[in-house]
Amino acid sequence: MAEPPGVLDGWFVLHDFRTISWDRMSGMTHSDRLAAAEQATNLQTIQERPVNGASAAYSIVGHKADLLFLHVRPTLDELLECQTSFSRTALGSLCTRPYSYFSVTELSMYEASARGGTDNLDELMQQPFVQRRLYPAIPDDKPYISFYPMNKRRGEAVNWYTEEMEERRKMMREHGGTGRKFTDRVQQMITGSTGLDDWEWGVTLWATEPIAIKQLVYTMRWDEVTAKYAEFGPFYTGKRIAAEGFADLIGGIR
Repeated sequence: MAEPPGVLDGWFVLHDFRTISWDRMSGMTHSDRLAAAEQATNLQTIQERPVNGASAAYSIVGHKADLLFLHVRPTLDELLECQTSFSRTALGSLCTRPYSYFSVTELSMYEASARGGTDNLDELMQQPFVQRRLYPAIPDDKPYISFYPMNKRRGEAVNWYTEEMEERRKMMREHGGTGRKFTDRVQQMITGSTGLDDWEWGVTLWATEPIAIKQLVYTMRWDEVTAKYAEFGPFYTGKRIAAEGFADLIGGIR
């Protein structure tokens, strides 16, 4: 039986995607649209300043969604409050939810022990890189985002979960080294979702420019762990919008 590597878990994460009913919005009066923008702005301003955690809003490119509200919180109950608070707003009532993803920030012991130089849990939890991975801040200097879910293959011929520990550790070290080449341009958040959502992991990439995301994902496709074992879900890409940006989004009503 293959040995599980162990996982460090942190905060809960919700990727809450919304699609705006533009037909319904076009029928609103100017004053109603202004009120909806102000209400959404006030809520987003509050949610971006939690005691613990982080929130941000993004405008999504393409047909899959219009908005992404990304929330990171210590508890599931706080995420539920984040999603329902927006649903109660006038803008929220004009939206559908084409997709969402629920997960938990995580760091595998593959990477933690390799980078931290120890398997001692207490010592690892004191290290800054572990704290950043488990309790992340949403970067202000990287406005572009891409999110996608993924699995590791477990078929009859190729099965990640039957490989020996050392072989898995070696491949993940190589994979991590590839990612670190892009550290100045791309920041990642790895979240685990086994037993919580339809995929095993969610990957969130923040970047200084959108092409950096493409270059990172393409380069990583050549690592053995990705080429042989990875399965990917849909990709959602967009750009951060400030809380006051809802006025422009709803129709340049300022």
